[in-house]
Parts: sequence; C-alpha cells; structure tokens
Amino acid sequence: MSRKFEGIIPPVVTPFDADGSINEEKIRREMKICLDAGADGISVGGSTGEGPTLNDEELVRLIHIARDYIQPGSEKAVVCGVMRTCTRDAVKAGLAAKSAGADAIMVTPTAYNVLVPNAQGMFDFYSTISREVQLPIIIYNVIPQNTIYPDLFHRLLDETEYVMGIKQSVGGIQALYADLMEVGNKGRVYAATDDMIYSCFDLGATGAISAILSVFPKESVEMWNCAKNGDHAKGLQIQQSLYKKWQVLGGNQFPIRMKYALECLGRDCGYCRSPITTLPENEKEAIRKAFAG
Repeated sequence: MSRKFEGIIPPVVTPFDADGSINEEKIRREMKICLDAGADGISVGGSTGEGPTLNDEELVRLIHIARDYIQPGSEKAVVCGVMRTCTRDAVKAGLAAKSAGADAIMVTPTAYNVLVPNAQGMFDFYSTISREVQLPIIIYNVIPQNTIYPDLFHRLLDETEYVMGIKQSVGGIQALYADLMEVGNKGRVYAATDDMIYSCFDLGATGAISAILSVFPKESVEMWNCAKNGDHAKGLQIQQSLYKKWQVLGGNQFPIRMKYALECLGRDCGYCRSPITTLPENEKEAIRKAFAG
C-alpha cells in the first residue's frame, strides 16, 4: 500500500471564540505546530475537534485551511471527520469534504441510542457512503453502543471500494490487536489508545489518529520512528513519560481538558462550543500538576 495515510495524523482541536465562531488564527497555529514536528497529515472535525458540533460548511472551511499547509498531491494527508446520525447526512458531509479537497473521510457509526442499527445496517451505511462519495474511508470506531467488530470491518474491506481502514477507539489495545489479527495487511488499522500509542505501533498499527498526537506531536513522531527503526527501549520510554499526563485528560468533556492542557503548554486554543463551557478548578489543578512534571 502507498505510504499515504500512514504514520502520525494529529486530530487538531478546533479553537472557538466566545461567540462560538471558529478562530482561524489559532487553528492555523496548531496545524503548523503539528506539521513542523513532522506529522504525516492533519485530521479536522474529529472528536478532538468537536466534530459533532460542526456543520458541513465549517468542515469545508477547515479543509481549506489545512490545504494551505498540505498541497494536493502531497504524501501528507488531509482527513476530515464525518459524524452524522443517518446515511443521507453522512453522504452529504462526505461529498462536501471531497469537494473541499479532503484526501479521506473518517466516519463514525451512527450514535443515537434508539437508532443504532444491526451489522447489516452498518454495512449499508458504509457501503452507501463508499459508492456515493468515492473517497477513501476510515471507520472511526468510537461508539460503544454501535461497535464495528473485526468481521464487519473485514467484510467492508472485501465488498466496498473505498473503505480502507479503521481507527480503533473502543476496546483498547486488545481491540486494535483483534483488528490486526482479522485483516492482516489488507486494511489499515490506526491506533487511538492514547496512553499506549507506542505499544500499538509495536503491535503493527498503521499509525495513529489520536488526541495525544495533537498535544505532543514531536514525541509522537519520535515514537513512530522508534517503532519503524526497532528502537523499542526509547519508544517505550517516551510512552511512559507521557502516561500520567494523559490520565488527567480522558473522559467526559474531553475537548475542554485538551484545550486547558494546551494552554498549560503555552498554546491558547480558545473556547469549546456550548454546552461544554466549564472546567472545574480541581480538574484544572490536576492538569497543571501533571503537566508541570
């Protein structure tokens, strides 16, 4: 397979102003920080970027901004998140991303609990997007009540033209390994177990599209290079150095923790979109303490 879509693809935060509008200056700075660190692409509109709050026009704008840093034809990739509640709207968002210049779309399964389909419904969802959008698709396996299991991932690789990978965000490192064991080299399997990213690389992950990459892009690139070069001791040492920092970031209201952590590193990323508006002082203190070490 081509080297494109492999390696370190940070899902950047979406900085908002107090009125909820996108702050383009701040997101440009975040993209540049990640690419200057050696990232292999940029992902916009993912969970880290508060993708469910973004409409199609805003996704288009973020892709245009990313294209200012990654030219068409580059080995680096622009990946756009698509998080919609039905097939029709996911197709619409995918077509908008394609027209804006995205290299691939990263599509979550549908999430609303009483509208969760069975495996055949999810096959129809992804196969329809493949047929209608005709752009490489990464399954963003992040919805606990609507998990894409390895056998369905394998079927989608076999029976659709554009499904080419999965970002494994539910089930931890064991679920990533299950995907790898199921499909081998047939499809790309991306790590998203933030506190064990190097271990995921060591097992054979194609790369990562994971929030910790956006906070620590330089260290993440180093871990990827360690995995490629067989420097296990150094890769594991970097992973261990970041472990406790990550433990204070995960969970509900994740984007606001991310933005506060970035602020602690001197990178002001503005506000989150309502209703994620407040980070309690005890959580701020825990982040400050972890990031001071």
